[in-house]
Amino acid sequence: MDAFFDFIHRFWSDMVGRTDGPMTFRLLLQPTMAIITATIDGLRDAKLGRSPYFVKLVHGANYGERVQTFREGFSAVARILLLGVAMDVIYQFKVFGAFRHPLETLVISIVLAFVPYLLLRGPIARIARRWRQRHSQS
Repeated sequence: MDAFFDFIHRFWSDMVGRTDGPMTFRLLLQPTMAIITATIDGLRDAKLGRSPYFVKLVHGANYGERVQTFREGFSAVARILLLGVAMDVIYQFKVFGAFRHPLETLVISIVLAFVPYLLLRGPIARIARRWRQRHSQS
């Protein structure tokens, strides 16, 4: 049990440690790229009249539709995730001298890229849909 708590302590210490030191620009770069991608996809969803992304992901008509929705979002942010993994590997080599913590790399990449995309695509689509409706009535 002590090993588990040591792992959790090291994990969170390393996560907090990434906020300063080398390559902190990625903490802004990845979410910015995810926001841009979510905006593009959200605007496309509004134009095509699709359901909001997260709603479709959670409440899709069937399992196959939910999997397809997840794949669509994942492929949209795949390059951002790969960029995040590459930057975290470089960070670990600079800080630790080796690539030691692959789980941390995965978590930080998902948190910085996929989470902002997931949270913003639907609201952007809703805002765009309302804006289009308001301006088409004028």
